[in-house]
Amino acid sequence: MSSLEVRELSVSFGGVRAVDAVTLTAEAGKLTGLIGPNGAGKTTLLDACTGFVSARGEVRLGGERIDRSPAYRRARKGLVRTFQTLDLFDDLTVGDNVAAGTPPEGRRRWWHQLSAMPSAASPAVREALETVGLDGCAALFPGQLSQGQRSLVSLARALIAGPDVLLLDEPAAGLDSHESDELGERLAAIRDKGTTILLVEHDMGLVLGHCDHVHVLDGGRMLASGTPEQVRENPAVRAAYLGEVTEEAGRESAQ
Repeated sequence: MSSLEVRELSVSFGGVRAVDAVTLTAEAGKLTGLIGPNGAGKTTLLDACTGFVSARGEVRLGGERIDRSPAYRRARKGLVRTFQTLDLFDDLTVGDNVAAGTPPEGRRRWWHQLSAMPSAASPAVREALETVGLDGCAALFPGQLSQGQRSLVSLARALIAGPDVLLLDEPAAGLDSHESDELGERLAAIRDKGTTILLVEHDMGLVLGHCDHVHVLDGGRMLASGTPEQVRENPAVRAAYLGEVTEEAGRESAQ
């Protein structure tokens, strides 16, 4: 199992500091949440970790510094992510979309070794789809699925890449509350099989109900970190999300 460590990471776009000297850790074998208001810098942080935007600071995967590596090398080392824009191949079946996530070289897989790209009907593809709750959907096309189901196809495609650390960008988008809770249970099961997960999500029930640890960004800076209960009761977090203004929240935000 590998951890993901971010140290003093900063991203600027012109004169705008989207991520401002953020330090956080997604501990090995844990499901870690990353939350914050819209525009807090959550997706930009994922982009910086995976090499899709230029950044200052350090990114370490399993203790190895990877911030000088291009995106494809970070992925080959085991840092895999999903995107808010799913970019599925609408002319391919769901099974073929998932199979397309297999890396070109044989590296350690999430559940077993693969030496070549699996077919849409392979056990690896079936297991990935079963893991995300899309049993029996391999022969369908993305256009036949709901938006929430399409998001789960993206998750299955990430799983077949055999991640050591999996970064998820709002996988519950389009899911109802029941489906979101089921997703949380599935993510916990993926974690229990040895995959470290950093989850960016707006569904607070999913994050607070299933994550081991939670980080909170606001305005590109780290606002709070702790257990779900600690984050839920943090006055500064409540102020950022709910607009609550208290003397204690003001003191914590100023620190």
